[in-house]
Amino acid sequence: MHGARGTDSTPDPRHATGAHTARAPYGGTYDSPYGGRSDPGRSGGAPAPYAPGDDERWAPEPDKRPGRTAFQRDRARVLHSAALRRLAGKTQVVPAGWEGPGAAGPSAWDASPRTRLTHSLECAQVGRELGAALGCDPDLVEAACLAHDLGHPPFGHNGERALAEIAGPCGGFEGNAQSLRLLARLEPKRFAYGAGGTGPETGGPGPDAYADGQVSVGLNLTRAALDAATKYPWPLGGHPTDPTSPKFGVYEDDLPVFHWFRRGAPPERRCFEAQVMDWSDDVAYSVHDVEDGLHAGHLAPHMLAAEPERREIFAVAAARYAPGADPAELAAALDRLLAQEWWPHRYDGTALAQARLKDAASQLIGRFCLAAEGATRAAYGTGRLTRYAAELVVPDGVRLECAVLKAVADRYVMQRPDQERLRAEQRVVLAELAEALGAGAPEGLDPQFRALFDAADDDRARLRVLVDQIASLTDASARSLHARLVGRASSR
Repeated sequence: MHGARGTDSTPDPRHATGAHTARAPYGGTYDSPYGGRSDPGRSGGAPAPYAPGDDERWAPEPDKRPGRTAFQRDRARVLHSAALRRLAGKTQVVPAGWEGPGAAGPSAWDASPRTRLTHSLECAQVGRELGAALGCDPDLVEAACLAHDLGHPPFGHNGERALAEIAGPCGGFEGNAQSLRLLARLEPKRFAYGAGGTGPETGGPGPDAYADGQVSVGLNLTRAALDAATKYPWPLGGHPTDPTSPKFGVYEDDLPVFHWFRRGAPPERRCFEAQVMDWSDDVAYSVHDVEDGLHAGHLAPHMLAAEPERREIFAVAAARYAPGADPAELAAALDRLLAQEWWPHRYDGTALAQARLKDAASQLIGRFCLAAEGATRAAYGTGRLTRYAAELVVPDGVRLECAVLKAVADRYVMQRPDQERLRAEQRVVLAELAEALGAGAPEGLDPQFRALFDAADDDRARLRVLVDQIASLTDASARSLHARLVGRASSR
């Protein structure tokens, strides 16, 4: 399909052979195993004030039409991807199909809880506006926000923890590292011929070459877009302050493309656009997860004034979202929010209550974004802030307010005691699914992953393919495949 935001045809192999070295705007050089610039005429390149190297692609491509920037193409590719569509079937916080508490609270509302897709769209709206206000290219930031959750598996964070255990022998699992893997390898969009080989030792993207020597380069986004979508720019064990942290952004066999788009970047430092994406993610999910929890009846506003409940909230916040924070600081942060005239102190599910809750969500998003914009402008002035020219500044008090909201959602929605049986059952589904797929592989795998499994040259690589397959599933398709392969249906 051809058009302003359609898919592009496979690049001519002449654009995908040879080696190329380009000037790096932050020092050093960029090396791609596939060739030179993606836009010889510059008409579709990176808009000012971005550097020429920022719009390069891992596998160079010709422009499709004049006047369209490389970052507009990046945004369109993520927006049209199957990986983004699959997020519609992946849990954000409240599972679809959950029945509300009935007469004691809001009525059942299984038609409208947020999914990973709606969260990503809301994150993208927040990020686009905040990024534009600070001088970032809005299409670049929006592409990063749309892409940030692509790698998340079925069953939300519970599924992520289960897959991390399953994937231990092949280097672990992390949703952000999986997002990069999708963008640069798994999402079928672009194929290219490697330069002298396809393995990491030759600079190619990995051992997944097809019969004619082509390898998948995923969506083949620009260097700046891949960098902007990378929340944790280090491999497992590479956290700058905590080597034991489970948070990382790249698997070992994806390091070639990671090193390519990070060439010249300060080690472990996120680019400015990635910081905007990360804060937009924090803002969107902290606000909207509490909104969903209130609407579903898991949380009532009066709970936030009860001292025993507050102690629980502050303990969760200090343990997970604001390490080392003093309970008094967390209490002050929550009290600042409760004192706002727009804060909803009751909720009964009526149209008026819903409108007030929605206004409160809007006020919170504005509060958090304007605080970051103002503090960053105070530190860096009025110029355009991009790439590694600045750090996003978020006032400590605002970060604590956001952390408290995250803790509220965690305490009352994500970790509800009455859902522990369901969470345990979800982990069993994924563990049994991995075992069944491994025993029967390549049978049972999607055609895409069957080919990769056949091409894998050791058990570690084969396990990674199984993990890729499971991570690609929605909540419903994971249960369906489990029922087919294991022979029994799972409960919801």
